[in-house]
Amino acid sequence: MSVVTHIPGEPAAPLAERLVLGIESSCDETGVALVALPAQGPARLLSHALHSQIDMHQAYGGVVPELASRDHIRRVVPLARQVLAEAGRALPDVDLIAYTRGPGLAGALLVGAGVACALGVALDKPLLGVHHLEGHLLSPFLSADPPEFPFVALLVSGGHTQLMRVDGVGCYEMLGETVDDAAGEAFDKSAKLMGLPYPGGPHLSKLATEGRADAFELPRPMLHSGNLDFSFAGLKTAVRTHLVRQNLLDDTAALAAAETRPLLADLAASAQAAIVEVLVKKSLAALKATGLKRVVVAGGVGANRLLREQLDQACARRGVRVHYPEMHLCTDNGAMIALAAAMRLQTGLAQPTREPVFDVKPRWDLSAA
Repeated sequence: MSVVTHIPGEPAAPLAERLVLGIESSCDETGVALVALPAQGPARLLSHALHSQIDMHQAYGGVVPELASRDHIRRVVPLARQVLAEAGRALPDVDLIAYTRGPGLAGALLVGAGVACALGVALDKPLLGVHHLEGHLLSPFLSADPPEFPFVALLVSGGHTQLMRVDGVGCYEMLGETVDDAAGEAFDKSAKLMGLPYPGGPHLSKLATEGRADAFELPRPMLHSGNLDFSFAGLKTAVRTHLVRQNLLDDTAALAAAETRPLLADLAASAQAAIVEVLVKKSLAALKATGLKRVVVAGGVGANRLLREQLDQACARRGVRVHYPEMHLCTDNGAMIALAAAMRLQTGLAQPTREPVFDVKPRWDLSAA
């Protein structure tokens, strides 16, 4: 499944404008994008293409790293050609090649890094490895309502749930993070327990629209911990416990039965409500602690409609501005990698190299990026 988005009728690039090609291959989506960086003003997304591996991994109930890496190899070059054609540009027009250096699956990261390094050597173009989470963090700057520094960031992506104070590009202060399962993992693992297809989070959220959020009493872990850390492993365990009480755990036929759907819808709605309440209240606590009046939500869970609704309402009552990436940029994508590289280049933080450094960082602290 491939999706291509571009801005039609883009004018030819001015002489002072630099083009950044971004490659994302950290997990189960192959993304390529082209961003224009003017001498002054914000970067502009010219085109981006994304291939999701959801259909391939569904049969296994989760991402198979080896299959993910092989699929990245098949997709990345055709997607790059597609992006350049949609933008009306050619490879020699590119001024910088950016790629996801980490964190992520080692084999998948090596595919993007390998392609980027090969292009850099062949074209004699500089290279820049980008932190995957910084890409998510800065992705709202490509939206119709971009934020301004400083702000509190709620980063809810895959295995990460973090609150940060962001004073500028590269200026990140960790306020709190998950001590075990992240919010996205709580969605996905709870969905899997309920017999929902991979990826579970979106399926759980859809099922939740049919249920009652107060039907099951589920914990709000660390809601009153006195700090800004998160914990969602206990919530997943509570979902499992309710399924055991209903004699539904691991019973594929019973979970799929029509008469079971209302109960699962109630459980899904209750689980989603618990996750969202913790995310919203911790975000408000971070705003209070920092005294800031602006919050940015980024990452895949940032697409959750209940989270957006409740955070919007809570922040509106407090006079706080909320910013999100465009919905099609919430998942992993090449646009956020190209943008992060462009913004680092613009602020003078980037140190591109023409020497191919063929190494990746499956584990990489954002503060060390």
